[in-house]
Amino acid sequence: MKKKFLLFLFGIVLFDSDVFATDMNVALQQSYNSCIGISDMLGEVKKIAGINTAVTGAGTVAGAGALVAGLKKKNLLKNLRNIEENAKDEDELKGGSDLNMTLKSDFKANPKSDLAKAKIAGNWRTGLLAVNTATNVAGVAMASKNLNTETKVEDKIKECIDSVDELQKAIAQAKIENVNFTEAQRIYEVCSEYKYLDLSSLQKRTKGAQITSAVGAGTGFVGVITSAVANKSQDEKERKLDTVSNVLAGGATLLSGGATVFNAIQITAVKKLVDVADRCENSLK
Repeated sequence: MKKKFLLFLFGIVLFDSDVFATDMNVALQQSYNSCIGISDMLGEVKKIAGINTAVTGAGTVAGAGALVAGLKKKNLLKNLRNIEENAKDEDELKGGSDLNMTLKSDFKANPKSDLAKAKIAGNWRTGLLAVNTATNVAGVAMASKNLNTETKVEDKIKECIDSVDELQKAIAQAKIENVNFTEAQRIYEVCSEYKYLDLSSLQKRTKGAQITSAVGAGTGFVGVITSAVANKSQDEKERKLDTVSNVLAGGATLLSGGATVFNAIQITAVKKLVDVADRCENSLK
């Protein structure tokens, strides 16, 4: 009778061990399903952020070029006004000497040359502002796409963290039940690192890039229109519109530069997550 009772207890122990071994396998499978695929999703985020950095960087250069062209036009028109003022003084001179005729001839030639150069510089400013605007519009589109992907990544990582927490419970029970938990421990040690990373940093930087690109696009668009109108105007109106165009070109340049910085910092943040994701998924294989 005693022997039968011992066999019965031994059977219960074996049954409990088999049941727990199955629970451990379920926890491992859940971790696999929840944590696999994060690395690929982060790779997509990193790729788009890299492209966006290059695009907004090109926009920054274009904006700076527009500002330079605008300042060049301003200087050319300033020189033109100086020539006109000197010509007025010249007209007051008496006599018709060869020297006086030469001055008048130069006056007639130079204003046309400077005016043509000024108009060309103005056209360059308009064109480069258009390029800057286009890059900022593209920056908004790419940042929006990344925000959508990052939301999915954050949800996936939270799901992975929850599954790893369940795995931790299974490991604690395995120590009591004397079940092998070496594989589970290895997975837990690596994948639990997600808990210590700031997941919100990705979206904060992407939103920063999105907002600065959006404002930059609006600023650049107004700058394109203002610059085009300025180049078709004359005298005081042209000077005022040129000043506004140059200010808008400077603002668009700064905003494009800001978006570039946000995108570059985002890549650094992604790299930290990718490192954990790669090691976590390798432990699951």
